[in-house]
Amino acid sequence: MQHIMTAALASAALLPVLDIKDGGDDPADVVTKALDALSKTVDDRIKAIETKAGDAGKLDERLKALETKANRPGDGKETKVEPSEERKAFGSYLRHGNNAPAEELKVLTVSSDPQGGYLAPPEMSTEMIRDITEVSPIRSLATVRSTSSPSVSYPKRTGITNAKWKGETQPQEGSEPGFGQVEIVVREVNTYVDISNQLLADSAGVAETETRLALAEDFGKKEGAAFIKGAGVNDPEGILVNADVGYLASGNAATLGSAPADKMIELFYSLKAAYRNRGTWLMNGTTLAAVRKLKDGQNNYLWQPSLAVGQPETILGRPVVEDPEMPDIGAGTEPIVFGDIATGYRIVDRESLSVLVNPYLRATDGITRVHATRRVGGKVVQPAAIKKLRCATS
Repeated sequence: MQHIMTAALASAALLPVLDIKDGGDDPADVVTKALDALSKTVDDRIKAIETKAGDAGKLDERLKALETKANRPGDGKETKVEPSEERKAFGSYLRHGNNAPAEELKVLTVSSDPQGGYLAPPEMSTEMIRDITEVSPIRSLATVRSTSSPSVSYPKRTGITNAKWKGETQPQEGSEPGFGQVEIVVREVNTYVDISNQLLADSAGVAETETRLALAEDFGKKEGAAFIKGAGVNDPEGILVNADVGYLASGNAATLGSAPADKMIELFYSLKAAYRNRGTWLMNGTTLAAVRKLKDGQNNYLWQPSLAVGQPETILGRPVVEDPEMPDIGAGTEPIVFGDIATGYRIVDRESLSVLVNPYLRATDGITRVHATRRVGGKVVQPAAIKKLRCATS
């Protein structure tokens, strides 16, 4: 038993020193006390380790919380973005007109408009264009250019050289390609918006936003209609109005023809491959509903849904864009256009939105009138790139 006690004490380095008196204690009691002390020491160490592990877990949680906070945008404090000096000055001009402080009017860019007024800040003008694009799909499909001139002329080749096969000793003959030009005249579209003085007094910029949205909607509708059916006198020339744009007759006044699916296929292949492979279909919602029902000889629908989010629907493999300005199917109308719009149609922007504030005209009504003007031109520059489907007159 004495050997057992000695071995237990030797293996337990963590045990406290026991006071063993010679002949005074029972060896069994001594071993029991030693084992109890060993058990208590081990329990204490385990508790200490668990306590440290718990503290480490809490520390880990705190570190994760700090990392999450650090990954958030900003530093946790709300950052207030101050408007530019030009935007502040423009807001003051909207509220007070020419009575605005002279130092703020100097910030604005004076326009060349004979009516006077000021150009809207660049931030507002950029948003204006984006809103018009949403209303007028032609603007997103056509080629758009900017100019500072009242018109733009594009040189156009109307023919090619006339080479001939010759024998070894036969002399060459000269030939010249034909050239012409296409002129796009910049037209003016204008309107005005009446805004209550109470709204203009809003310091949060609500008046500027409301003015921009109202003008964008009106200007977008006017431009969109002109790009499709404008006569080119006071407004831009529309695609449907240009006499050089070819057409395919449907043979029926009330429908797309006796075999409408075949007419769609004919219209598709009536364009040269270079234009056809970049072509886009244009029609309104009513016509699109009729076209979606058409099937080919194998009972397959000509119309196909979008294959991915953000991608357009297709007809015969080419995208279709719904344009509310396109006419319905009816006698003498041209309800469908297909072609390479970017090549065939050109839009020219002379300047951004020009704004003139008149706080006096309806001052007694508590109303400020805001006049707005834009200058834009549009014209078919390559008629061969576009084709129309024309319904019969009767």
